[in-house]
Amino acid sequence: MNEKSLKEKWEDIVLNLSSQFADGEKIGVEGVLFLIGVQELGEGYRVFTKEEKQDILHIALCTILLPFGYYTFEGIDEQGWPHFESVKNLPPLKRGEQTRLMKEGIVLYFDKDDV
Repeated sequence: MNEKSLKEKWEDIVLNLSSQFADGEKIGVEGVLFLIGVQELGEGYRVFTKEEKQDILHIALCTILLPFGYYTFEGIDEQGWPHFESVKNLPPLKRGEQTRLMKEGIVLYFDKDDV
């Protein structure tokens, strides 16, 4: 995905989610990841513990990195939480490269779900 296309699609996602979930305040990468994790958990929004919030971010990261072959989906546990298996390590990435990979995965996630 070229840089311009990624930037435009990212801005569209941020604008859409910010208007839906943040009263128009600009939502960041972590906020988008949290929303993806809550969506993937499938319980809807509720008050989460600090540990659950970390788990939700993990769910989101695994989900957006699936298309790149870093994780595979293992299944849902008895509490309804999705689990993933790491199949290959991420290469060493600088902060900007990490952010770009996450944004690319998020854009693919929303393109796939047509949200």
